[in-house]
Amino acid sequence: MAAGLEVADIFRRHGERYRQTHDAHLGRVERRVMSAVEMCRTARLGGHVQQCQDCAAFRIAYNSCRNRHCPKCQGQASRDWLAARQADLLPVGYFHVVFTLPQQIAAIAFQNKNTVYTILFRAVAETLRRLAADPRHLGAEIGFIAVLHSWGQTLHYHPHIHCIVPGGGLSFDQSRWVACRQSFFLPVRVLSRLFRGLFLNELKQAYDLGQLQFFGDIAGLADPLAFNRTIKAARRIDWVVYAKPPFAGPEQVLAYLGRYTHRIAISNSRLVSIDGDRVTFRWKDYRTGGRQKVMTLDAHEFIRRFLLHTVPDSFHRIRHYGLLANGHRQLKLDLCRSLLDIPPPEQTAEEPDAKPPPLAQRCSCCGGTMTIIGAWTPLQPVRRPAWNDSS
Repeated sequence: MAAGLEVADIFRRHGERYRQTHDAHLGRVERRVMSAVEMCRTARLGGHVQQCQDCAAFRIAYNSCRNRHCPKCQGQASRDWLAARQADLLPVGYFHVVFTLPQQIAAIAFQNKNTVYTILFRAVAETLRRLAADPRHLGAEIGFIAVLHSWGQTLHYHPHIHCIVPGGGLSFDQSRWVACRQSFFLPVRVLSRLFRGLFLNELKQAYDLGQLQFFGDIAGLADPLAFNRTIKAARRIDWVVYAKPPFAGPEQVLAYLGRYTHRIAISNSRLVSIDGDRVTFRWKDYRTGGRQKVMTLDAHEFIRRFLLHTVPDSFHRIRHYGLLANGHRQLKLDLCRSLLDIPPPEQTAEEPDAKPPPLAQRCSCCGGTMTIIGAWTPLQPVRRPAWNDSS
């Protein structure tokens, strides 16, 4: 891999030409993402000067863009989110369940992201809630975290939701913990069929209410007959829902969540080279057991694929349901721990100076503490980000 190669380098080198070439098709969100990635941790966003208290070494630190699509800005966001979630984990098995939209429905989702993503979350949540509540399956109230992704390894558009689900739930009289089988959560075929029906019913309702728009290759779906044919065809195929084996324990769940919650379409670490107008990156081919391969794309095609995965402003990609819903999470988790006969998580009351300062605040020369001795403002106004994924 070329040293320090970043998505930002590709945008800075080819972004302006891409904007000119695709001016008529670039939306406000895509333009803002490109601008944020290009400016991230550069003088254009302002910054500050730090000095070591011990060896007097200086360091210039530029501000980050904090855009949730930026490869450089997700590390700290992920660590903060995971720290807040650590106290929510129960000492039970956790399952990973994935719900995927078929290709013909994905085309509709791409042109109607806000509406269809909302339907997708609702259909997934209702599918899990309804089947878990059925006494023939689990007969309990469950909780889970759902995370929206829209990409595959080669950056093609592939909308799907990852769910992390504890292996059990509260009985409806809230008098006991109902555990599911050790290696089995819910029947996948039943999950798939219920999910398909709930999603398509809501999609048809959104169409009838005039909430969907169609352009380009799918413009013909504006005709009710054509749309109904698409819905009918989608009902006849199997929708991909799969459940992975349970995690070994809460620590494994946290490590997994750290890789998924704040992931973006491609990380800088997967970039191999940029040669003229060609970008090469690594990808895993899961059809061959996850074998790692390389792919080379025209720079404009790379940018186009990256921008397929932008999310509408203020849309929450991470959501909590059931026992883990924000409104009553602490109350429900306390009850679960009581029924499982486990103590509440320990509250760490450390002194402010008990831990060493974060790496970003430590001197690379001697390890001392860096303090800010000066700052400068951005060269152009920066809007307050509206991309908080906290729920």
